[in-house]
Amino acid sequence: MTASGNKVRFLLNNQLMEVDFSWESTLLPSVTVLNYLRSLPGYKGVKEGCAEGDCGACTVVIAEAVGGELEYKTLDSCLLFLPALHNKQLITVEHLADNDHLHPVQAAMVAHNGSQCGYCTPGIVMSLFGLYKNHSAPDRKVIEQALAGNLCRCTGYQSIISAAAEVCKSRDYDKFAASASGITARLEAMKTGIPLELLTNRQRYYKPFNLDDALRCRREVPEAQVVAGATDLALRQTKKRELLPVLLDISDVEALKYFTESPEGYTIGAGLSIESLRQSCAAGLPALKNMLDWFGSLQIRNVATLGGNIASASPIGDTLPLLYAYDVWVKLQSAYSERMVPVGDFITGYRKTCLRPDELITAVFIPKPRPGTIVASYKVSKRRDMDISTVSAGFSLNSRNGTVTQIVLAYGGMAAQTVRAVKTEQFLTGRAWSFPVIREAMAILEKEFTPLSDTRAGAAYRSLTARNLLLKFYEETEGEAG
Repeated sequence: MTASGNKVRFLLNNQLMEVDFSWESTLLPSVTVLNYLRSLPGYKGVKEGCAEGDCGACTVVIAEAVGGELEYKTLDSCLLFLPALHNKQLITVEHLADNDHLHPVQAAMVAHNGSQCGYCTPGIVMSLFGLYKNHSAPDRKVIEQALAGNLCRCTGYQSIISAAAEVCKSRDYDKFAASASGITARLEAMKTGIPLELLTNRQRYYKPFNLDDALRCRREVPEAQVVAGATDLALRQTKKRELLPVLLDISDVEALKYFTESPEGYTIGAGLSIESLRQSCAAGLPALKNMLDWFGSLQIRNVATLGGNIASASPIGDTLPLLYAYDVWVKLQSAYSERMVPVGDFITGYRKTCLRPDELITAVFIPKPRPGTIVASYKVSKRRDMDISTVSAGFSLNSRNGTVTQIVLAYGGMAAQTVRAVKTEQFLTGRAWSFPVIREAMAILEKEFTPLSDTRAGAAYRSLTARNLLLKFYEETEGEAG
């Protein structure tokens, strides 16, 4: 794989930065943007609160040139490896004010008393800046979604929400709009398409920008761990202090970022961000849209990918139960071959998949549900926003004249991997979609799993929740079954 050397290039506000990773470098390529910024003089606004993407104190905004314009995205810098900035602009809270004049989002925070202790404020201001650049007169739901990834322990959110509503309604012209065309031209000029190969004596980091280079690198470096957003993988570095010796970062392979519809179904590039997918799937896949509304936070959704979520094979992964219900197929590709695998066959155990060392997930295919099919997803967690599932479920139902003809009951959090309640499905098939039958099915379901107890919930609670989700699904669909 022909590489462009050991330099990561990006704009820090308006300043061109080149970070050189030589063999003797003391800086790892996987250094997080948070730690890199705090190593620079004058960049202490970004804070580490949790180092796992939960608190938002480290929020920054990245601007990327797409189609001749800048796209602004809020991100958690504690989970972002530095090469993710290559050919992009990094904006921090230090860059917002124009000399002695506050940026409109900063002025709104002051006017609405949106800060007390101030520790969380820089991250909140950056989330408001991202909202300001992307929305005009957003409703409360959009504002809350933009702020769901920012915790504030002392101010209270109403004043912050009021500041967001006011500043986005007025949309004063800011200095970033004035310089957008120049920044876009600079970023476009920086793009060469040549892959990065960052080699140090402790870590190798490969970053291709097209699919052929990615598959070639996967074949040549099969031991590399794949970075497809890193919202899960980065925790091994930030929380467990692991050294990740070889990384293949496919986060900027543009050929993996798409959403297309055909008469048969929907094909989703494995590198499409969860947030882009959320915005694309509302019309055809409403159950998926509903589930993604509560997937992490905006900062997480802006970098997390569907392919990465599937590949993690997490027993509590939010998307997997619903993908089982949709009867999804996963496209696996190597430099020389490709194959389609049902998602239920792709997951083979706890954090295990059938992915071969030379393969990448390149696409996900969701067949269009047959007319009359009812699909639903559920997530039970201790918090509404920004929480890991205790139990999750994805259900689909086909019926005729009130009788079940086909049903899928897939659960997360009940075993070492996402599992279907096969015995319960078999019992329900051919029977009336009725309360007495559901009561019998709940008794079967209770015996079908042997969940574990952990810090999130006990086994008995999980079993009760699984039963109750089936009852909830029945109550919500009682009048819809054909």
